[in-house]
Amino acid sequence: MDRERSVLIKDEYDIVNARSTGKQMASEIGMGVVDQSRIATAVSELARNIIVYAGKGVISFQHVNGARDGLEIMAVDSGPGIADIELAMSDGYSSGGGLGIGLPGTRRLMDEFTINSELGRGTVITIRKWRR
Repeated sequence: MDRERSVLIKDEYDIVNARSTGKQMASEIGMGVVDQSRIATAVSELARNIIVYAGKGVISFQHVNGARDGLEIMAVDSGPGIADIELAMSDGYSSGGGLGIGLPGTRRLMDEFTINSELGRGTVITIRKWRR
């Protein structure tokens, strides 16, 4: 198994590829079907956000093992950035006319969630799911 994989995100087809990559890697490291589905859902949201807000970016996947064993996923873009991260992370808020469940929902699906964004430079979101 590859310990690291990356998917370039530039159109809707890449969302499917990224979902599949995350689910496959989760399966390969022994995660159950529920966690595989959580990862696929979270990756879908991150990839969709890249397309809608930044136009293109990369989602990378890394098998992490040490004190804990799991999957780290990093979504990176060089889009406009997020002006108010606290607002973007609040339930019900949507700057794109959606339901406002995207980033907060992604955070709830995962064990760890960090977001760094700089206006005019882009956004990096790192999520982790640990094997149980």
